[in-house]
Amino acid sequence: MINKEQLLTDQQIQRFIMDGYTTVRADFPTNFHQNLCQSIDDVFAKEKNPGNNILPRLPQIQQVFDHPSVRGALTSILGPEYLMHPHRHCHLNPPGSPGQRWHKDNYVFDQNIRHPRPRWVLAFYYPQDVTEEMGPSTVIPGRHYHHHISTDDAALTTEIPLPICGPAGTVGIIHYDSWHRAGANLSNKNRYMLKFLFERLDEPQSATWDHVEPQWQPSTDDPLQPVHLDVWHWLAGRQSGNGQDNGTGTLAQGNGSLAQLMESLSDQDETIRLHAAYTLGAGADSNIPMLIDALREEAEAYADELTACLPGNVRGDNPATCPAAHALTAIGHPAVMPLADLLGHDHWCVRTIAADTIGNIGLPVEEIVPALTQRTDDEHPRVRRHAIEALGRMGATATEAIPHLIDHVRDDDMRVRYNAALALAKIGQPVNEAIPALVKTLADEDRYVRHFAAVALHRIGTPEAQKALMDAMFTARWCPITTTEDMY
Repeated sequence: MINKEQLLTDQQIQRFIMDGYTTVRADFPTNFHQNLCQSIDDVFAKEKNPGNNILPRLPQIQQVFDHPSVRGALTSILGPEYLMHPHRHCHLNPPGSPGQRWHKDNYVFDQNIRHPRPRWVLAFYYPQDVTEEMGPSTVIPGRHYHHHISTDDAALTTEIPLPICGPAGTVGIIHYDSWHRAGANLSNKNRYMLKFLFERLDEPQSATWDHVEPQWQPSTDDPLQPVHLDVWHWLAGRQSGNGQDNGTGTLAQGNGSLAQLMESLSDQDETIRLHAAYTLGAGADSNIPMLIDALREEAEAYADELTACLPGNVRGDNPATCPAAHALTAIGHPAVMPLADLLGHDHWCVRTIAADTIGNIGLPVEEIVPALTQRTDDEHPRVRRHAIEALGRMGATATEAIPHLIDHVRDDDMRVRYNAALALAKIGQPVNEAIPALVKTLADEDRYVRHFAAVALHRIGTPEAQKALMDAMFTARWCPITTTEDMY
């Protein structure tokens, strides 16, 4: 096995952007996967599904995600400082299972608003050979940017599915917002799939894959061409408005007039809405005032959508963002300060979407930090959560907000605490004043808040932070070979 990361190529990144998935393989000797699969069988037989503890229970799984091809794919999409999320699950699809309905995963009890820019991915690992009759994980290519499909009933869906099959060691890297399901298992074998979550910690500054050709021109027949180009340029660190030319230029001929595009933001067809939004986003900065007005109107009508349980949002809390927000995100830096005016709007949902849009732009804009910092004390928890997330994505530019982030690791709302700890991790400055609050947060009632407090201590990296983290880790140590049969 070669230790160097096997990065994705330009063509593989382009297919990931368009299709919402790619596959790689941890090509260990056959007995590695066989032994791991047998161990999973044993754990399920004796203990049932260990849930999040599948990794400490079977720590050899980590070798799969450390394999050069898997790590290379994750680095290519999420950057070298990506983070394995503490939520993971071993999916058992037994013989005779009818499979699942089409769905998108929620964001683990958080309130993320879905967006095309891939800051999260799912990794599906097969520890055994998987054929189509075994009910593999299946995706709908090219629909990950859409919040709706024809129906979530797999028997009636008109979109064309793609089963992810392959030999033991196959790992599917899936855009987090992809529509997916377990297929019907028509075989006589258990089908296991280990699902792990990974997220980006740092905003892209340059391409982190094997990047040879900076320019890419998707087919003009591609109805989501401007969306795909925006994601491509963002991943390569060439976002609009940050002093670099992203190559999109002004509105192309044939895309329709400005008035037609603005009208298309409210079209019933989701593809038309997305195309219009990103075409406007690739156009002149003079579009910003109209888009700010459109965002205000959209957001005021959007409050119910944020919590509604829809096919693409079956648990609520993770809808897609507003069309005008897509356009302003694509415009980038010039849209940041105009969005600041909406941070003080009377309606909580306008403030929320404004903060989320600034966070999706993700550029370090020092002038916006005071306005976002003020919103960390907003009366509405969703506004606090999204303002804190936006500050985290600004990295070291947001250091003046650190005292507020420290305060909010003790917020009443779990989602706010979670994101305050994660924002401190993303900023990653050596600030010892954050350590006492983070140490207390290591005992938070929520397991995910505790995890991100630990990540923040690790990223702060001072001797005091490292000692606090090690003390907590020794106390919480998990012994993977301790069982009811072998307790000592």
